[in-house]
Amino acid sequence: MAASEAAVAKLEYAELQQHVRSRSHWQRALFQLRHDYLTLGAIAVVLLLTAISLLAPVLSTHVTGYRPDQENLQQTFESPSTQHLLGTDEQGRDHLTRLMWGGRVSLAIAFFAALISLTIGVSLGLITGYYGGIVDDFMMWFITTLNSIPSLFLLLIVSSVLGPDPVNLVLVLGFLTWTGTMRLVRGETFSLREREFIVAARAMGASDIRVMASHILPNLISIVIITLAIDIGANILAEAGLSFLGFGIPTFIPSWGNMLTNAQSYFQRAPHLVILPGLLITVTVLCLYVIGDGLRDALDPTVSD
Repeated sequence: MAASEAAVAKLEYAELQQHVRSRSHWQRALFQLRHDYLTLGAIAVVLLLTAISLLAPVLSTHVTGYRPDQENLQQTFESPSTQHLLGTDEQGRDHLTRLMWGGRVSLAIAFFAALISLTIGVSLGLITGYYGGIVDDFMMWFITTLNSIPSLFLLLIVSSVLGPDPVNLVLVLGFLTWTGTMRLVRGETFSLREREFIVAARAMGASDIRVMASHILPNLISIVIITLAIDIGANILAEAGLSFLGFGIPTFIPSWGNMLTNAQSYFQRAPHLVILPGLLITVTVLCLYVIGDGLRDALDPTVSD
């Protein structure tokens, strides 16, 4: 009886797999993603944190009732209570309010820096991968030279020159972290440019820009989505690291990175000031990496099939 049930279950699974293979690439990816509960959970967590951060002005007004810069030196280092749900910091500021506003700053910096990096990396990767030759040789020489300089050292130099500012930090991270994306897109473009549909498009008189934008780029969407998720997580860590070294966001602007850095000396007195921003950074970055890995599994045809 058990053997027959197992055989039926195996047959049903085989039929299901055959049904999935008959779908389009994006339908297969969506099917794979819908059954990847770990990735779905990570997406839910990131969306929740993003929504809370975006709604920080409304929540701080109608829920906590405090501004992120509102000080009260008579209520410093308070533990979580009904008045301050997550306690207060060394200047008596509501910690929950600052965490919400800090998420708004950290996530915005990470997202827009990743967007700049992705735009540069994809554009240059398409050009070098499509044309090859001297263009490719020059770009690879430039990237090799740039990568020979330790990235943290380069970030520190540029950050110290431009000064600590959210916009400057976005530009620094965006313009110095695109090389990995460029290499990845270049390799994929190399493999696509000699495919039959690309050769046919060129034979029909399509311009190089049209071929790259209409025929090659759509085949790179999956790589772009995965890279964006991973780069956002990496930028959150980079912002926290630069804040730790004193080259990040000014202390009067709350971010998860500088909140964690500023609270280190008060760990014995108020551990929640260190634990909570550190936990948010860890959870957010971990979820973004899980999302990137889950999207890779869903969008990779060799894994989906």
